[in-house]
Amino acid sequence: MTAPNIVLIHWHDLGTRLGCYGHTDVESPRLDALAEAGLRFDAAFCATPLCTPARASLFTGLYPPRHGHHGLAHRGSRYREGIRTLPMLLGDLGYRTALAGMQHEAVDPNSIGFDEVLQTPSRGQFCGPVADLAEDWLARQPADSPYFLTVGFTEVHRDYEVLGPDQRDEDPPSQDELDRVIVPGFLPDNEHTRTDLAWMSRSIARADAATGRVVDAVRARPDADNTVIIFTTDHGMPFPRAKSTLYDSGIRIALIMAPPPAWQVGPTVVDQLISHVDLTPTLVDLAGGSCDVDGISHAGLLRGESVERRSQILSMKDLHEIYDPMRTLRTERHKYIRNLHPGPRLILPTDLDESPTRAGMSTDYRQLRDHEELYDLQTDPDELHSIAADPAAAELLATLRDQLDQELTRLGDAAVDAWSIVEQPE
Repeated sequence: MTAPNIVLIHWHDLGTRLGCYGHTDVESPRLDALAEAGLRFDAAFCATPLCTPARASLFTGLYPPRHGHHGLAHRGSRYREGIRTLPMLLGDLGYRTALAGMQHEAVDPNSIGFDEVLQTPSRGQFCGPVADLAEDWLARQPADSPYFLTVGFTEVHRDYEVLGPDQRDEDPPSQDELDRVIVPGFLPDNEHTRTDLAWMSRSIARADAATGRVVDAVRARPDADNTVIIFTTDHGMPFPRAKSTLYDSGIRIALIMAPPPAWQVGPTVVDQLISHVDLTPTLVDLAGGSCDVDGISHAGLLRGESVERRSQILSMKDLHEIYDPMRTLRTERHKYIRNLHPGPRLILPTDLDESPTRAGMSTDYRQLRDHEELYDLQTDPDELHSIAADPAAAELLATLRDQLDQELTRLGDAAVDAWSIVEQPE
């Protein structure tokens, strides 16, 4: 089988908020169509709900203790010395590699292993101009050797009104837009939240259209039949109790893989667990190579084969703007969260704290968190009622606690559980 071309498109802060993931209040026809032509992963999760370390795990196949990113690149976080990124690994296999637009793993985008870096002059890599760059690059590439193109959009990061340099959407959402919004169960249903979600829906529609332009440019090439297209995002949506948390609303992500048409695989909905750390080994496997990473190759699924099901996924957080360490182990049915530092239930990043949704919330989130949380995702999908203190769940709690300990030991995770050394209020 000839090594396929690989196009990886990623957005900021989307979670799963697309029509094809059941969000009927969102217009995303181009990504919905891509999902209908390929594999839609319904149980995909990031390794951490923070921009830089999430993308670092995506592009290395490693968890944060291994790749070194625990915070944000523009605040000093760096890869460990000697880390091999996906463009480096594919370059070793003979791929031409290019980044168009957004990345968040380094202050200098030229340091992360791409042959070419194409970015707009503005600080924000907005979807329209980035799609222009991707279309131009694709039009210039020969079809005699494989390529890897990464296309990154700033969208759908806040502020939603910002359309580009010196461009703003000045028209507030209409009543029809507000009425159409379906508010997730973990958020208050009020005008503040509805307005916020309506703004986000506009951003999604713009980014979806730009994504469609990139897909069209790929499919117009003579080697389109041997090109795999992947779409994903870094982590959950930028709302309280989502981004920067280990609840599913913070770590569950959209992941769509459209195998080369010539392979005749799909459409398929994949319900088995998959992590962002699995993407690098999957793509390297498709390219004919292998790599020693934390993730597991799922390349067989794109070839129409079965692969071993994951029994669990791991995700973690250390700091965004404030040190807030926590770890989670999730199975298909249950979620165990260990909060490593005392504090309020939610520590909100600045963009969330200043959001319309936050303005319409109560202050309950400032109450002290529990050391451990345990959820039955079948009966409590929004993770609103922890059963960690329920005697009936004691055995399950002990089992998941032990499994998490084993994973963290394997990774050499040096995070200290400060709970036992900090005096707690009565």
